[in-house]
Amino acid sequence: MKIVFLDRETVGKDIDLSSISEQGELEIFELTAPDEVFLRIEKAEIVITNKVVLGEKEMSEAKNLKLICVAATGYNNIDISAAKKRNIVVANVKSYSTESVAQLVWASILNLQTSYLDFVQDIRLGKWQKSKTFAMLTHPIFEVFQKNLGILGFGTIGKRIAEIGKAFGMKIFVAKRESIPVSENILQVDFETLLRESDILTIHVPLTQQTHNLITINELRMMKPTAILINTARGGIVNEADLYFALKNKIIRSAAMDVLSQEPPRENIPLFELKNIFFTPHIAWTSQESRKRLIDGIAFNIRKFKNGEINEISIK
Repeated sequence: MKIVFLDRETVGKDIDLSSISEQGELEIFELTAPDEVFLRIEKAEIVITNKVVLGEKEMSEAKNLKLICVAATGYNNIDISAAKKRNIVVANVKSYSTESVAQLVWASILNLQTSYLDFVQDIRLGKWQKSKTFAMLTHPIFEVFQKNLGILGFGTIGKRIAEIGKAFGMKIFVAKRESIPVSENILQVDFETLLRESDILTIHVPLTQQTHNLITINELRMMKPTAILINTARGGIVNEADLYFALKNKIIRSAAMDVLSQEPPRENIPLFELKNIFFTPHIAWTSQESRKRLIDGIAFNIRKFKNGEINEISIK
């Protein structure tokens, strides 16, 4: 089978693709621009994409296309209805990045609660070296013990975040959904209560029409002025102009963002000017172990498809 990987660079050149190449004739493109998609998938039976958009137009021209493998969990770049209409199977890879994302979430929380980056910067500027006392008390430090951890989105990643939060002695709050079973020591509350009670709110929902601009100034005003917000999910869930206003005017204390609505971002976005927010460049999912699991998951989906075990949309 002819397999085309449209944007291999997004998963890193340090990750071996042999488990995929064993499944068929693999053609690799480091990146693919929108106007290059048609020619590259025209004869493909299987297409692998991380961020390249595959919509109605692209699928209509790809007469041999049978399977789209999403090199991610999120699949908002795929027109699912168009795929169904053409009997094209779409398969993503779930849970490969759980440990990697959880690690960055907690690195972000602990950095913000301890003012870690501020102290590191002070030392680089020579301030500790000039201090009159052995310990610098120039930035606030807060414990996470017995604080309220709000988790918006209680899937695999949300559950892992909760496990770690419990180990820190935190109180865990999740948004109430009838379909989500939780243990007795996790509080299920409505969305507004989640916002009002959380000392730390971390977001783990997909970007959909329902979650776009889910956090605006209205929601931010419901939060505690001492609260911090963490977003490692998708840009667009948090309204960035409203977050800028909230941080600048101390409506909430601080934030950490691994994702933005435009990636890479333009150079002069206002949020970059603020000191009470820090950014990472969409790397929560990118540990070497995580990306290896991703590639193995794609190969697994291709094998299942070839064996006739996947014959419809397989989004988990």
